[in-house]
Amino acid sequence: MKYCLDLLHDSGHIGSKPISTPSDPSMKFHHDTSKPYDDIPAYRRLVGRLLYLNNTRPDITFTPQQLSQFLFNPTVAHHNAALRVLRYLKSCYGKGLFFPRNSSLTLQGFSDADWAGCLDTRKSVTGQCFFLVHSLISWRTKKQTTVSRSSSEAEYRALGSATCELQWIIYLLHDLHITCSKLPALYCDNQSALHIAANPIFHERTKHLEIDCHLVREKLQAGVMKLLPVSSQDQIADFFTKPLLPKTFSLLLSKLGLIDIYQPPACGGLLHHIEEEDNSSKDKSLLAAQVT
Repeated sequence: MKYCLDLLHDSGHIGSKPISTPSDPSMKFHHDTSKPYDDIPAYRRLVGRLLYLNNTRPDITFTPQQLSQFLFNPTVAHHNAALRVLRYLKSCYGKGLFFPRNSSLTLQGFSDADWAGCLDTRKSVTGQCFFLVHSLISWRTKKQTTVSRSSSEAEYRALGSATCELQWIIYLLHDLHITCSKLPALYCDNQSALHIAANPIFHERTKHLEIDCHLVREKLQAGVMKLLPVSSQDQIADFFTKPLLPKTFSLLLSKLGLIDIYQPPACGGLLHHIEEEDNSSKDKSLLAAQVT
């Protein structure tokens, strides 16, 4: 929270008007011919600090990642987009990840892609996130290294990347002597990608995906994970692939497990839950005393 407030103060936007989303859904970031921004070092410092803030604020991950592609020749439009992120942070500078206590450990991930999302290269944008129980522990927005010829290819490449991340998390939990109570699950909203993962025969049109197909299917057959479908409305990874409208942004944001310590309803609800746990413990103690 202090870092966020220092960022707003240093940039001179501590008194700026708040806004509900960090990016404009009607704007696509690309190299255009609009007016260049004069103070390039200032732009680089601002984007760098926003990227650092991504470590604890997954709700702003997409926009700084996109703006970091224009560090050498930013335009006024790019700088205004960075300032919009500051206006969003002004509305929720007390927001952060919450890690609730839970006895059973489950690992689940979400994978999605925005096909040909980059206007300059027509490369797709991969989005993924992973939850340990209900706690968000890993998230990523990244432009794919190659151009995908179909949305199915883009989704499957994102699925292959998410599979590697899932395997790494499993190895990490194993080193920490932590065992998941259920088989890790990976959710994808693209039926074609799910069919490619389940089909043992490589067709001519999927031959270029052979490496990713082998990777995902190998982990499925080894029982490392299970691959499950999810509706597009419930695809949390969509949060990391493109700018969203306010309603969709708020809906997916509520599923990331972020809590604003300055919002009375959230804080009150948390305190009420703690009080209920305390009262339940007291009642159990009194009951045990009466039995003895």
